[in-house]
Amino acid sequence: MRHQRMGVTAKYHKYCWWVFVNHRGRRKAKKVGDRATALEVARQIRQRLAEGDLGLFASDPGPTLEAYANGWLTDGEAGRKASTHRFYDFNLRLHILPVLGGKPVSAVTRADCRHLITACRAKSLKPASMRGVNRTLSAVLSQAVEDALLPANPAFRMGKYLRAGDELPPEIQPLTSLQSQALVAQAEKTFPEFAPLFLCALRTGMRLGELLALQWNDIDFGDRLIHVRRSRVAGRLTSTKNTQRRRVDMSLMLRESLRRLRTARKRTALKEGTPLEKWVFTTRAGQIVDGDNLRSRVFYRILEQADLPRIRLHDLRHTYASLLIQQGESLAYVQQQLGHSSIQVTVDVYGHLIPGANRAAVDRLDAQPTRNPDATSVPLGASDIPRK
Repeated sequence: MRHQRMGVTAKYHKYCWWVFVNHRGRRKAKKVGDRATALEVARQIRQRLAEGDLGLFASDPGPTLEAYANGWLTDGEAGRKASTHRFYDFNLRLHILPVLGGKPVSAVTRADCRHLITACRAKSLKPASMRGVNRTLSAVLSQAVEDALLPANPAFRMGKYLRAGDELPPEIQPLTSLQSQALVAQAEKTFPEFAPLFLCALRTGMRLGELLALQWNDIDFGDRLIHVRRSRVAGRLTSTKNTQRRRVDMSLMLRESLRRLRTARKRTALKEGTPLEKWVFTTRAGQIVDGDNLRSRVFYRILEQADLPRIRLHDLRHTYASLLIQQGESLAYVQQQLGHSSIQVTVDVYGHLIPGANRAAVDRLDAQPTRNPDATSVPLGASDIPRK
């Protein structure tokens, strides 16, 4: 139900009555009580505007988006995964707040959300990154709706503005088998303490956070299994992606590498009179590995020294999957090893890597049909055509 005059509207929206004011390009929204109160407030505002009183727009606009988002981020940290919290913090600091941070959260509009997307495109962000930025903004504004600072979420359903257009979808960049061997060999020369970590990534497809959270009691050397139970993100232990635990098969080479590493650790612990460190992969000083430092100070240097393409560390996971598929392993096995939530995810990412999966099928289309020896080659005459 609406009653509108002079840009002042009383409207029932999401189980509440609101008064919306749109006067000479300036907008304001206020949640009020029941229908009668909303109509009375709207009448009083119309009267004030007709008399030239614009004090309505001079009132406290409320917190800025920056202040509100920072409070939202801090208050909700304990209730979200460390990876999710880091994702929100990254998008807010680098993309959202520099563009919209000074605007009152109650004044954020659909046009502001489109402006943010335009700014992200100007920085050449990929479509997936822009969707992440919009998802972060939408999460903040959804809370603002609950706090009655906004009547609706202006960042909701922005899909048509986030489309890729003519941009090509990203391609995974796996290493070949020879390149994988070169990476491990170079790591043994330059950073021997991290060579088992990179070998483990190439032989198990574990994510970086899962590798950094691996403990010795997660490894079953007898059955050659690794139990993936946790992850480490931004220095904090958390559950694995999709909160799923899994068991990963361990190759003979990887088992021997990890056995040698454990033996060396035990020897050092015995010499120093300390217990064996529970974490499998640590720095040379026995400290927990920082993922960002490992990526920038170790992994990229190894790639450069081995004259390998500058791939992401996560592409070692893609390398593991692609090499399995190239040697004929099923997508179901790859899904199980990688811990994908469904086989559809595995198909979408790696299905195109199946070598010649349907080549025999299309070759059969070229085959000439065989003629039936009992069939006569005499054409049908007019009298031979069956009548209907």
